[in-house]
Amino acid sequence: MWKLTRDETNYGLPLRCLRGHGHFVSDVVMSSDGQFALSGSWDKTLRLWDLGAGTTTRLFDNHDKDVLSVAFSADNRQIVSGSRDKSIKLWNTLGVCKYTIQDEGHSDWVSCVRFSNTANPIIVSCGWDKHVKVWNLTNCKLKTNHIGHTGYLNTVTVSPDGSLCASGGKDLEGKIVVDELRQEVISASSKAQAPQCISLAWSSDG
Repeated sequence: MWKLTRDETNYGLPLRCLRGHGHFVSDVVMSSDGQFALSGSWDKTLRLWDLGAGTTTRLFDNHDKDVLSVAFSADNRQIVSGSRDKSIKLWNTLGVCKYTIQDEGHSDWVSCVRFSNTANPIIVSCGWDKHVKVWNLTNCKLKTNHIGHTGYLNTVTVSPDGSLCASGGKDLEGKIVVDELRQEVISASSKAQAPQCISLAWSSDG
């Protein structure tokens, strides 16, 4: 954990180190209220952290291989994870796996998963199979399949209004693709700095 500063020469000061995972930590996200953090690791688990106490409150253990990505829903009541076992799992905050998405799922590692911040949220995922997939949160069924990349994907992010997603990875030309989530349409594309796009984020104003 870091305390952010306005010092141009020292942007942050370390506050606390959270310990518990037995391997590399691949992803960390914070709850919208700032009270909790969620982490995924190559030790095949997720951990829910109380940031005030600096302790693990829940251990999520159901993946067969490394966990690559984790996310909170907007209301902090649901959690999604993606793994090298090619599955996407939906959890509650008590650590119970409610659903494992495999039908029509990714054929390679699931590298990134995100919720949309909308009244009727969806799950968006991307993977090393070069696909971006959109899932209905109600029944965990595939809504749309987005194809447009020529290399494996590392990251996907959803616009604040839930209408678009942007994805990037190891395309030879460093392509970033923006898709309309309501249909299988590519709205725009751009280029990342070579050799690949590692992470993307959408500004709060869309």
